[in-house]
Amino acid sequence: MTANDFLQIGIYLVVLLLLAKPLGSYMALVFADQPNKVTRAGGVAERVIYRLCGIDPDEDMGWKRYAIAVLAFNVCGMLAVYAFQRLQQWLPLNPQHFPAASPDLSLNTAISFVTNTNWQAYSGESVMSYLTQMAALAVQNFLSAATGIAVLIAVIRGFVRKSSQGIGNFWVDLTRSTLYVLLPLSFLLALVLVSQGVVQNFKAYVDVPVVQTSTYAQPVTDAAGNPVKDAAGNPVTKPAPLTTQTLPMGPAASQIAIKQLGTNGGGFFGVNSAHPYENPTPFANFLEMLAILLIPTALCGTFGQMVGDRRQGRALLIAMLVIFVPLLLACTAAEQSGNPILHGLAVDQHASALQAGGNMEGKETRFGIVNSAIWATATTAASNGSVNAMHDSFTPLGGLVPMWLIQLGEVIFGGVGSGLYGMLAFAVVAVFIAGLMVGRTPEYLGKKIEAYEMKMSSLAVLIPCALVVIGTAIAVMVPAGTASVANPGAHGFSEILYAVTSASNNNGSAFGGLSVNTPFWNVLLGVCMFLSRYMLVIAMLAMAGSLAAKKHVPASAGTLPTHTPLFIVLLACVVIIVGALTFLPALALGPIAEHLMSMH
Repeated sequence: MTANDFLQIGIYLVVLLLLAKPLGSYMALVFADQPNKVTRAGGVAERVIYRLCGIDPDEDMGWKRYAIAVLAFNVCGMLAVYAFQRLQQWLPLNPQHFPAASPDLSLNTAISFVTNTNWQAYSGESVMSYLTQMAALAVQNFLSAATGIAVLIAVIRGFVRKSSQGIGNFWVDLTRSTLYVLLPLSFLLALVLVSQGVVQNFKAYVDVPVVQTSTYAQPVTDAAGNPVKDAAGNPVTKPAPLTTQTLPMGPAASQIAIKQLGTNGGGFFGVNSAHPYENPTPFANFLEMLAILLIPTALCGTFGQMVGDRRQGRALLIAMLVIFVPLLLACTAAEQSGNPILHGLAVDQHASALQAGGNMEGKETRFGIVNSAIWATATTAASNGSVNAMHDSFTPLGGLVPMWLIQLGEVIFGGVGSGLYGMLAFAVVAVFIAGLMVGRTPEYLGKKIEAYEMKMSSLAVLIPCALVVIGTAIAVMVPAGTASVANPGAHGFSEILYAVTSASNNNGSAFGGLSVNTPFWNVLLGVCMFLSRYMLVIAMLAMAGSLAAKKHVPASAGTLPTHTPLFIVLLACVVIIVGALTFLPALALGPIAEHLMSMH
């Protein structure tokens, strides 16, 4: 790595932290129980929404009612997204006349976008109409992100409130997340992206002449339109001239802004933010990278302010950075070192015997290795899943970093809301372990951590792990799973492991060599996405309800301080140990084995 690499990484982290601090304070005001200057400024619009929807904003929900509201709202969202896809051929704003998506793909996509995963087994510009992209997918980008924030705020109230049966109102939290946070930020970012060249229109796709005419193999069809095959069963083709190129259009900028800010990640185009219409310039790339981690980082400050001790939020943020920064450097170094297979060959090398220019396969030359590594690490530390480079083309160790970041449970920043409440589950486990060491009843933020809280936090930590290992085992044992693998051996196993890991932790990125638009993969990954999202939500809300009902316990001489370097190191170690013990055997069969084989 060079000084320029460290400079780019440093600038990214410094700007991120500078922007996150005021945003965190602002969101604490948005979700405060008492009216303040922020909520009064938007009070009219908020009251109109409540009146139109029949919401009583003064209702204080218990955790069960809050969880039912979350589930009911999200299931309705799934049904709506499914319907848009199945009916899009008869709906307006479909200039390319796309047919309906298949039932299994529609189900997978509906679950994916409502759970904030945005796993895409399709290319948006060849499958989805403009109406489906806007009214189904982009709307859920807002609402799934708002749901994650709402659940986090409810969990925070569990720590803050004393002897209370309620943890807030889901409809109020959802409305405020959307109205005061996601909409304004998305509007501003979309305007800037349009200025950089991201498309935002309703035009039909445009055919333009190519600079240099070439030929391609065109399949031969019979009178009925069926492909003609030769005696061996292979498709018959004929050379055809290529004189034009089709340029996709559409309302992309409005969707790109929220897919980054809401840690959704689903691209308007198939190659996501590697597409020049989605991410055209280095400045647009920098803004989109900032947007991935902006709200998750700011929510650490929101947490500290809401619990009345900013040091608590800083401690969680530092624990995240302690894990994130070394892994970011490791990913960058692995990609800068180049492809290990080429090191022993007299090909494209400089004096250090490493590949000159590093591993540029699957990366955009306008961004380079460092920006590709920052994006890959940020998008998997958060549950974003968008890409500006192809993770499948990373070196084995370079690809291991984003995969393992997902496997840590999406708590290193994580999704908006969901990442921090996942980290709070780990914090409860860490406090419990510390309590066992000193023989005291563990406490966190003035609340005793007892058996019920430990059960719920343990479920939140272990459910994604179980889904990953069980789902991967099923996929490698069933012919329908292995049939989609184009790369046999260690890398093929890595592709399967990455896909199930991504779905089971609501990330959405992938190693692209796996063909997942099949009934088996659509159903398997859909089940993983659904269970991971909502089983964790229920567990965390149950813990919040239990904590809210407890009395506040004043700190004593034996209370473990949870804002000190000691606790930060303990928390980071708990996260790392769970990830290492659970997934090291699988990683050894995939990227680690591939790296060792590439050295010979």
